Amino acid sequence: MAVSTLERSAGSRPEQQRSGRLRRLPLGRWGLRGVALVYLGAMVALPAVAVVTRGFGHGFASLRDAMAVPGAAAAIRLTLITAALAAVINGAFGTLLAYILVRLRFPGRAILNTVVDLPFAVPTLVTGVMLVALYGPNSPVGGFLKRHGVQVIFATPGILLAVLFVTLPLVVRAVEPVLLELDRSEEEAAHVLGAGGWTTFRRVVLPAIRPAVAAGALLTFARAIGEFGSLVIVSGNITGRTLTAPVFIFQLTSQFKGDEAAAVSTVLFAISFALVLLTERLTRRRGDEFS
Repeated sequence: MAVSTLERSAGSRPEQQRSGRLRRLPLGRWGLRGVALVYLGAMVALPAVAVVTRGFGHGFASLRDAMAVPGAAAAIRLTLITAALAAVINGAFGTLLAYILVRLRFPGRAILNTVVDLPFAVPTLVTGVMLVALYGPNSPVGGFLKRHGVQVIFATPGILLAVLFVTLPLVVRAVEPVLLELDRSEEEAAHVLGAGGWTTFRRVVLPAIRPAVAAGALLTFARAIGEFGSLVIVSGNITGRTLTAPVFIFQLTSQFKGDEAAAVSTVLFAISFALVLLTERLTRRRGDEFS
């Protein structure tokens, strides 16, 4: 008994010494927190405050002036519509990809898992160039589609394809860890009771992963409304038709209308911030369910 007590005290002594040294350091626990908060404020909070202050420093006058520019309302509407479509489509197919990667074993699975993350690594300008090379009017695929009355590049389908590409990993990576944590005994019980694959997924798996799917879709929407690099190439920036809100903001800054650009940016920032807060609430609720 005495030996075990001595061993415990000896084992806890280094930890106590490390804790004491941390408290004596100039950057102890509170100091480290302060550094993190200062960095976060400098990188995120201050720029956000600056754009809101500039955009709405004189009330809603700057926003009214920006919306009076021809094509402004159409640009915001197009951005919101394509972002919503991307959230729905990637919500469905991203969930399917996550399910395949987690539950199925097949040759090339590791390659597919790597390809899913490719949009994170590819610069968005390169994404636009790739889509033009594939679906442009001078390419075989784009020429074939154009001859049959379907225009992809410099049209809404090209915009949708671009945002689908850049946001694809968001749903997959949000759903994948939840599928890994699920207990498969309930699915096996459903199979034993005679439920088919689709019924088991709809009744057992989908209710468990629904918060993760919703979180991934919301992140997709928030990311899509801010996409610029690929859209400035594939959209053609036609006022009233293919001009999106981020490109419209860029045009305002090019015309030295900084207040108007800041006002429209604040609107997009507010939408994205609200969606991120909602996503955080969904993921926190999911964590409480598994804890």
